[in-house]
Amino acid sequence: MCLAIPGKLESISAQLDDVFRLGRVSFGGIIKEVNLSMTPEAKPGDYLLVHVGVALQIVDEAEALETFRYLQQVGELEDLGPSPFPERSQPKSI
Repeated sequence: MCLAIPGKLESISAQLDDVFRLGRVSFGGIIKEVNLSMTPEAKPGDYLLVHVGVALQIVDEAEALETFRYLQQVGELEDLGPSPFPERSQPKSI
């Protein structure tokens, strides 16, 4: 199974041309360099779904946080430590 993980675009770190850009994305405090070619309209502050180092789409903050909570519930984010969103750390009932 493949998962796309939500992260917040912190900054654009490189722009080689109008299409190829790289951005620094925070996944609960862990920063990774991500290819933004498939999301040319992405700007700092946007939440992105990222798979294998490529941002696939922009999502709203509520959807990103809900996905993050689900991943925490199934134990996929244990390496990140405590919730990166402590004020929203209580998962919704399913």
